[in-house]
Amino acid sequence: DLGQAFDELDRHLQMRSYVVGYAASAADAALWGALRASAIFQRNLKLASQQVLGAALLRWYAHISAQPFVQRLTASLAGAQTAAKAKPAGEKTADQGSFDLGLEGVEDGKVVTRFPPEPSGYLHIGHAKAAMLNDYFARTYNGKLVVRFDDTNPDKEKAEFEEAIMEDLRLLGITGDVVTHTSDYFQTIYEYALLMINKGLAYVDDTAQETMREERAEGIASRCRDLSVEENLRRFDEMRRATELGMTCCLRAKMSVDNPNKAMRDPVIYRCNPTPHHRTGSTWKIYPTYDFCCPIVDSLEGVTHALRSMEYRDRNPQYEWFFPALGLRPVAIKDFSRMNFVYTLLSKRKLQWFVDAGHVSGWDDPRFPTVRGIRRRGMTIDALRQYVLMQGASQKNMLLEWDKIWSLNKRVIDPVAPRHTALLKKELVPATVVGAPAQPEIRDLPKHKKNPELGTKQTVFSALLFVDQSDAASFAAGEEITLMDWGNAFVRDIERSADGVVTGLTLQLHLEGDVKATKKKITWLGQSPAVHPVEALLVDYDYLITKKKLEAGDSIEDVLTPVTEFTDAAIVDANVGVLPRGAIIQLERRGFYIVDQLAVDNELGLVKLIQIPDGKAASMASKHKEDPSVARAKKGAAGSPWDKGGAAKKGKQSADPLGLDKPENVCDMYTTQNMYGAVPLPEPKDVCAMYESKKFY
Repeated sequence: DLGQAFDELDRHLQMRSYVVGYAASAADAALWGALRASAIFQRNLKLASQQVLGAALLRWYAHISAQPFVQRLTASLAGAQTAAKAKPAGEKTADQGSFDLGLEGVEDGKVVTRFPPEPSGYLHIGHAKAAMLNDYFARTYNGKLVVRFDDTNPDKEKAEFEEAIMEDLRLLGITGDVVTHTSDYFQTIYEYALLMINKGLAYVDDTAQETMREERAEGIASRCRDLSVEENLRRFDEMRRATELGMTCCLRAKMSVDNPNKAMRDPVIYRCNPTPHHRTGSTWKIYPTYDFCCPIVDSLEGVTHALRSMEYRDRNPQYEWFFPALGLRPVAIKDFSRMNFVYTLLSKRKLQWFVDAGHVSGWDDPRFPTVRGIRRRGMTIDALRQYVLMQGASQKNMLLEWDKIWSLNKRVIDPVAPRHTALLKKELVPATVVGAPAQPEIRDLPKHKKNPELGTKQTVFSALLFVDQSDAASFAAGEEITLMDWGNAFVRDIERSADGVVTGLTLQLHLEGDVKATKKKITWLGQSPAVHPVEALLVDYDYLITKKKLEAGDSIEDVLTPVTEFTDAAIVDANVGVLPRGAIIQLERRGFYIVDQLAVDNELGLVKLIQIPDGKAASMASKHKEDPSVARAKKGAAGSPWDKGGAAKKGKQSADPLGLDKPENVCDMYTTQNMYGAVPLPEPKDVCAMYESKKFY
């Protein structure tokens, strides 16, 4: 309660000139700043309300406001506000987040950052942020960016993923000054592993995986922890040769048995894998873990600042432990938050499941959060870069909505997207236009009325045209409507089938009519032997899962959205038929679309257009609507309050038409009796003349 806080401050300042001591201090500055930013305090200050603020608090605030340091601050603030107002209309302040990560030891021209993707999949939007941040700091300090492929798991990695990642980085406008591979250092890393064994800082463990997991969790030392150096070297050689014994072993760093940070409990740093590597073939049968090779290669490649997402924070002490242990130059490490989005999975393993199960067409599916997927959905690289800059290098993990990034994208594409027309084929309505040219006319109209640089498009004006069923069904005889890009017309006749579907219209042009006076402005397509409308498929998508955020115990199968693709057959103006793949357009009154497939590439001979989300609530909401009975069943299965009382109460049938249980079946509280005993009460209709209402539901 601010009122209580103001009273407390007023009492404190009754006999004091300053918050603490006998001179203005940081405490006064902090309190003054907080009150200066409080809208409630400032409103009462203008009213000079002693009743709310108190005389002592008002006196103190006026006294601190008169101090030279405060006057300098307010003058500077006023100057900044004046400068902002004086900016030209076209000049905007950058909508950018803070990039203050507190980098230490920064020297211009000497900063080296790195982006180390694993070539086991395609870059997703989270990787894009990491790549852009590392590139940002390297360019800001005139330094260098190392793109390093962390290729230490031959089971998952492929050369095609490396090529795809390099292409995605180019699309993001990121070019590494150096491109390297962790596999370039396999021999060096192996020698560092031998050094650790010889120094007594590592041991080979043949404990079963499940037992090892339990021992680490409980802080129990492995029975192999105190093996001799000679025995560890012998076992490590068995691992290198992938012998029967070696295949049961792993190399662990001797950090700690019971450190509160479980990442420090003797982590595995080498493991066996006889699968051939896509670059080194069968040369190696043991591979270092990411946590072991990363600090080594960072140090050897001259990296000065390792920037990585918050998920690695618990492993930062582990990263720093290796530098003194191996006698390597230390590397400063800084964290930033991951970009996590609602209804979205960023785990490569889970995304791979969708691909393998056939729920998506591939890693570039428009429903995927990969760079290729969102680009195919219509996201521009410019909007993606702007969004990452707006996020900054925050260390606060948040679950982000998709609306902001798609709104940004709309701002980017709206000024440059040509305008075209589409009508749904289902129950398409032919219309005869009285007063139209006897022969079809083809006129050149601007593709974008506010951007003439985009050129013109061909538009057919004819006595026979088509309109959408939804528009035709809303017309009334005698109504004046506007045919967009043509003019007004009166609805003279409406033909309907037996079931009420509009089957034909007769319109009469009234071009002198005021287009501003009509309520209905509709899209239409004319007919000409020379210029035919093109058949198209309009596609929209839903999220792949029905839950905003997956919890630890959730199964993907349980939250899988049943239907995620929605299609409508349509006809579009002929100009769309010559657009290249990837072209972004606006279909009037429908939204923005991207050309995904040309007619010659589509097995149905249709132009495939994918709808681009615009950031509005309607387009960002999940389209999935769960059956209420299914939802209630899930609640019961989860042990919800509505299922309280066990199987016996479940069997009771409710008389409520909504199917809700009675209070006594869901709550253990006592039931109250009538206050006045068993007194018969009259019916409401017998004592009130008002009408009796029915239940809402």
